[in-house]
Amino acid sequence: MTRNRRLLWLLLFLAALIFVAFLPPVRAHWEWRFENLRTRIKYALHPPDEAIFLPTIQPTQADTPPSPTPSPSSTPFLAGEPTLPPTATPTPLPDSVSLEGVVYEDQFNRWNYCGPSNLAMALEFWGWEGNRDDVAKSIKPGVDDPALSFIDRGKTDKNVMPYEMANFVNEETSFHALIRYGGEISLVKRLLAAGFPVLAEKGYYERDYTGKISWMGHYQFITGYDDAEGVFIVQDTYHDGPDFRVPYDEFWEGWRAFDYLFLLVYPPEREENLLSVLGDWGDPMWAAQHALDIAERDIQTQTGNDSFFAWFNKGTSLVKLQRYADAAAAYDQAFLVYAQLEEEDTQRPYRMMWYQTGPYWAYYYSGRYQDVINLANITLNETISKPTLEESLYWRAMAEYALGQRAAALEDMREAVHLNPHFFAGLTKLQEWGD
Repeated sequence: MTRNRRLLWLLLFLAALIFVAFLPPVRAHWEWRFENLRTRIKYALHPPDEAIFLPTIQPTQADTPPSPTPSPSSTPFLAGEPTLPPTATPTPLPDSVSLEGVVYEDQFNRWNYCGPSNLAMALEFWGWEGNRDDVAKSIKPGVDDPALSFIDRGKTDKNVMPYEMANFVNEETSFHALIRYGGEISLVKRLLAAGFPVLAEKGYYERDYTGKISWMGHYQFITGYDDAEGVFIVQDTYHDGPDFRVPYDEFWEGWRAFDYLFLLVYPPEREENLLSVLGDWGDPMWAAQHALDIAERDIQTQTGNDSFFAWFNKGTSLVKLQRYADAAAAYDQAFLVYAQLEEEDTQRPYRMMWYQTGPYWAYYYSGRYQDVINLANITLNETISKPTLEESLYWRAMAEYALGQRAAALEDMREAVHLNPHFFAGLTKLQEWGD
């Protein structure tokens, strides 16, 4: 065999090998390992928990432009909600509750599927005929790349926001959903006793590939409680599985990281009943003020990461109350606390901005556009292996546009929509900007 022919056969073999390697079943087998290796190298060189955002010196009142207040109809991240709840009538609660009709869904063999799996359970409880993939196709569609499989397209989406879940329920099913902040253990028990399971967003700690304890966010679907054991019964889509028991105090500690947020899915004919059970929490503004009161209390009592969460929650609650300048000041303090956290057995919660966007709201609507950009830069470039957070790209684009950086703003907004083709806020802005 001549040398040229051997070379030709070698090239054909390599081409065939590459073709096979990129077939979806084969690619799925090796690509995650390559991505994991790449992430390890990046994080080893630039540890994400060492990335620090320090807010700029706040401008004086004379230098600060008026804070625009978005109306509910134009706000991109608000779900429709009922209002004017009736006053709740206290009733004795049973010692234990375990709701029947729960259809367990896990998040295995999917990428970052905590949100779709939990929301599917919440809907299936009420008789919805669908599953986690049906949810994900809408709220976690993934990058706009037809060459990838549905599962591969969605893997870069690290988190599904609560508003995305609520909007899916309200707009694409016959059921309703609402989101509230400032939840309490007693309220969750009252809801469960009335037949309403609760979806909560929490933080938890897990040992990462370096052996260090790392913080991340997680949804849990609560379907019961037992006062004798002092536990909630949750359907955990990740490690702990169905009917897992979580002590009340442990649940409360994890809940703090998300301002005690909860989401309720319910049939429209049960709305009056639900609002009666919620009582004051039926009013989203009351709930935000209550969350603010809890945050103020936590600020006085918590240390370490929990002190950071408490200050962050104060900012989040103030954003919900549309007190943006006050919220910005609270977030300033939160990030200063974050910068001063000592590395002991737990890392700084560097993933915080993957899950919550309140600081962007506060800084943007206080006219602090450079702080929006600086925070987005650190979040996208230093805390995540690839800059695939559409919300951070959205807010960076908004700040760039406000500063007259139109080209950069359009590039970021286009990328946000590329990462999530169903990202209505980004699509709307591109249309407004004539792109």
